[in-house]
Parts: sequence; C-alpha cells; structure tokens
Amino acid sequence: MHEQRAAHDAIAVGTGTVLADDPTLTARGDGGELLPHQPIPVVFGTTPVPADARLRQHPAGLIELGHRDLDAGLQHLAERGIRRLYVEGGPTLASAFLRAGLADEVLVYLAPMLIGGPKVALDDLGATTMSEVRRLSIHRIETLGDDIMIVARPKTDTSPTPGGS
Repeated sequence: MHEQRAAHDAIAVGTGTVLADDPTLTARGDGGELLPHQPIPVVFGTTPVPADARLRQHPAGLIELGHRDLDAGLQHLAERGIRRLYVEGGPTLASAFLRAGLADEVLVYLAPMLIGGPKVALDDLGATTMSEVRRLSIHRIETLGDDIMIVARPKTDTSPTPGGS
C-alpha cells in the first residue's frame, strides 16, 4: 500500500476517516522510514480537520476541500497540477468515486482474517439488481506476504461476464 501511495501525487480521504482514524497518510518503506515522494493528503468533506490532527504535520502539506463535490474537488486538484489521486478513504468516499464513474482502477486487498459487524468496505453503489452491478476486469494479482492484492479496472462494456448472470 505504501508503494501505491508514493506512486501518486495526492491521497484522498473523507472527514469521517480523519475523525475516526487520525491517519498520517504518509508513504513509508519497510523499515518505517518516509519514502522520498510523499503524496499530498486531500480531505473531502465539510467538517474541518481538527487542529491537532496528525495530517496537519504531513511533510507535503494538506489540502482541505471543505466540500463533498467530487467534480469540483478534482478540478481544484488538476489546477494545482495533481494528476494521480489515490483514494484511500472509507466506504463513503470510495463508494462516491465508484458511483460517479471516477475510478480508473480498484485495488482490493484480501487478508486471511475475518471480522463481523456493520463495518463495510463500500457503501451503496446504486446497483440493486445483477444487471446493474459494476463489473471489473482483473488486471493483476499480487501476493503481499499473507495478503493478496487484486488490481482491477472498471469494465467499459456492459456485456455479461462468461459464467455470470
């Protein structure tokens, strides 16, 4: 994940993630050291980032958008020269990007662990039937220690997947 962060100009989260997790959003090497390139943290949402949040100490600075408008936010980032955005936010922000068709690639991490409860990786994507599902095309699968990372891209055609319904 940290190599993915370092490969991008900026990394986006929502205010819910900031308030719940107080993330640093830095890109670190295996020994915990900061990698040479640090993506600028970007926060979508209307709640201000707390004054004592760790994001305020980020070596690349911080962009607080102050709204939830994805199109306006992406336009603002483009005007600042940001071309590669890594969306690492929680289910609300990730789902909003997918629902709006703004994700070029989806990284799915699978770990050999199970957890129950109401926490989910994605919220409502607007698909209520199999004919409305968001289909992905798998481009790469990597083993990361005991974990698996699947790199997939949204399919552009709507034809059924073989073996699917």
